[in-house]
Amino acid sequence: MAVEEKKVVLDSGIEVKTVYGPDDLAGFNYQEKLGEPGQYPYTRGIQPNMYRGRLWTMRQYAGFGTARETNARFHYLLQQGQTGLSVAFDLPTQIGYDSDHELARGEVGKVGVAVDSLLDMEELFSGIPLDKVSTSMTINAPAAVLLAMYIALAKKQGVDPKNLNGTIQNDILKEYVARGTYIFPPEPSMRIITDIFAFCKKEVPKWNTISISGYHIREAGATAVQELAFTIANGIAYVEAAIQAGLSVDEFAPRLSFFFNAHLNFFEEIAKFRAARRIWAKIMKERFGAQNPKSLLLRFHTQTAGCTLTAQQPKVNLIRVAYQALMAVLGGTQSLHTNSYDEALCLPTDEAALLALRTQQVIAYEIGVTDTVDPLGGSYYVESLTDAIEEKVWEYLKKIDEMGGAVEAVKNGFMRREIEKSSYEYQRAIEKGEKTVIGVNRFVIDEEPPKDLLRVNPEIEKVQREKLQKLRANRDNERVAKALKRLREVAESKDNIVYPILEAVEAYATLGEICGVLREVFGEYRQE
Repeated sequence: MAVEEKKVVLDSGIEVKTVYGPDDLAGFNYQEKLGEPGQYPYTRGIQPNMYRGRLWTMRQYAGFGTARETNARFHYLLQQGQTGLSVAFDLPTQIGYDSDHELARGEVGKVGVAVDSLLDMEELFSGIPLDKVSTSMTINAPAAVLLAMYIALAKKQGVDPKNLNGTIQNDILKEYVARGTYIFPPEPSMRIITDIFAFCKKEVPKWNTISISGYHIREAGATAVQELAFTIANGIAYVEAAIQAGLSVDEFAPRLSFFFNAHLNFFEEIAKFRAARRIWAKIMKERFGAQNPKSLLLRFHTQTAGCTLTAQQPKVNLIRVAYQALMAVLGGTQSLHTNSYDEALCLPTDEAALLALRTQQVIAYEIGVTDTVDPLGGSYYVESLTDAIEEKVWEYLKKIDEMGGAVEAVKNGFMRREIEKSSYEYQRAIEKGEKTVIGVNRFVIDEEPPKDLLRVNPEIEKVQREKLQKLRANRDNERVAKALKRLREVAESKDNIVYPILEAVEAYATLGEICGVLREVFGEYRQE
């Protein structure tokens, strides 16, 4: 008697067959769908030899408490073989408030490092030559201010800004959809972003001016297809805004980068990364007429999925993270952050952060997956899944285009509603036992409460307040006032806003003072 097979459907709505074979790739055109690595449409990777030539950047995300504490963690990770820095900022910094603002109470230094002024940036990178490291900063609404601080610090170190390497996230559209750390309405926010594009092209040409982020969209509950579709739709909006601002596509497109999530379904995630490259290359070539091959490349950073980590049996997270990191590598990522096993409970301890880094190093040096490019290329299942994901993404992109683009899809709540629906369905599947989460709804055990968790000292807020008070007393306040007046004038004009922000930062104006001026000029966004 035949046993009835369980139907398998991915969260994206793609049904998975029991077995795949040649018939599933009937009419498959190798050059059109794959091509060689480093060649259009870049499905197999953006470099001809990928990791045989250069490994991905191991960029562990770090930031907590004061700049001094985070600096110590940076030095520790660099000593352990990390190859790039990635800065997590606290919530007040992310929304443009100084640590002594009333809305910052109780949040200073908690989910990242507190950075109020150039003084904090100096402490954050003390002993770290900026021309020798690549730095990523997860900052969006005040991205221009933190970039200006980084540039000002480089100049103080004697480093030419033209030699700086790194990335600012600078992706405000996904903040309206999935994360919430916005300040200004969409229109002036897009203006600031295109001003950053133009500024960096001239002044910091090696800098990645935006990391168009699907990570937080996925963390909010989106499916793999929605993560890809909404991220690429946002990318299209940024390209269009830059072109409308007078920039040529080949002037800024080579410095665009992306940021994706490595979730739980092994083959779906690998197929997602491969489809992403193919879709973006086609959009840049056919929709925007890019001529520079570098404009067609979808370069991306990956982070393992924080939302899949469990407080129950937290060491099982080591296994989840290892597989997710392997997905990112098999999918061809350019840089990678592996989450620490204790992040569902607290900020990462030194031990947990080291194990997360060692996870990447084992994949890079010990198990042989870097020996050949795109080793899953040609798999009947992986190629079929890549095609299926691509088809569904194009359907979403068509729908968003018909609405008037990503900005309109943000304003009318379309993306948010789609994510909320998927998030609800995912959680319901866990609660009904249709989706297994080890330690949560299956294989549950009695556990001792966790010990030795990293907790941020509440005294940090007092330290930051005192530092701000001292800064304001000792700086040249007349110079600060002039710089802020100049910033207001430029914000009210159509001139590039990054130059006066840099002047204000160099005068030791604070983040809150700079964002306060911009709030007065641009207003604040309120979600309906």
